[in-house]
Amino acid sequence: MPCGAFRVSGARQGWPRRNRPGRLGGDSSGGHISVEPRINERIRVPEVRLVGPNGEQVGIVALGDALRLAQEADLDLVEVAPTARPPVCKLMDYGKFKYESALKARESRKNQAQTVIKEIKLRPKIDPHDYGTKKGHVERFLRQGDKVKVTIMFRGREQSRPELGYRLLQRLAGDVEELGFVEAQPKQDGRNMIMVIGPHRRKSEAKAERSAQHGERAPARQRTARPAAAAGSAAEAEPTEADTGQPPAPDEPEAGS
Repeated sequence: MPCGAFRVSGARQGWPRRNRPGRLGGDSSGGHISVEPRINERIRVPEVRLVGPNGEQVGIVALGDALRLAQEADLDLVEVAPTARPPVCKLMDYGKFKYESALKARESRKNQAQTVIKEIKLRPKIDPHDYGTKKGHVERFLRQGDKVKVTIMFRGREQSRPELGYRLLQRLAGDVEELGFVEAQPKQDGRNMIMVIGPHRRKSEAKAERSAQHGERAPARQRTARPAAAAGSAAEAEPTEADTGQPPAPDEPEAGS
């Protein structure tokens, strides 16, 4: 060490290396940081800007007065804007608010349609029958509202003929143009050539249409089953001698007898 210079490190002071002050990732005494808003007695400011339960502006009031108003209305004082000066607090039923928020989040996740990218792989010299099969898969994916990643795989000397793959991709895009559009133009990626086709309609619309079709098919089956059941019940409902107590009417003689 230079003459007259000295240094006191955290290790020499007896601090463990992982608990040195200011070290990132070390243990802290703060504990878990809550993301929920502060309510009632957890609010530690002298005054707040108070908002009523129906959204009316009460104004800037002392914290004690706001807590008293919340207690009289049997509501909670919730800090909705902690960064404002003074912080904005609202009178509300916090338990009911959390329950309704959870329901809305669940419904939004249920109605949210995730975009899925399907992949189809082709060869530059693909057989016509195989091409028709692959094209059918692409059309099915597009009807379902999914994107399709079409990959042309080149092998050996085929790598010197990229125009074969480009023409094949253009042909496929033209065959399915009624269901989708070219979202990403063909580009070379190593030994492969890639193109992305996007659907014209969203996945949520396709899902709603499929559910509507399934809903229409069930009543149709029921309508076809009803006449047969009605005919069977009518045959069973014919009165007999035991039911009426009278013998059946004699048959009418034929015209020639």
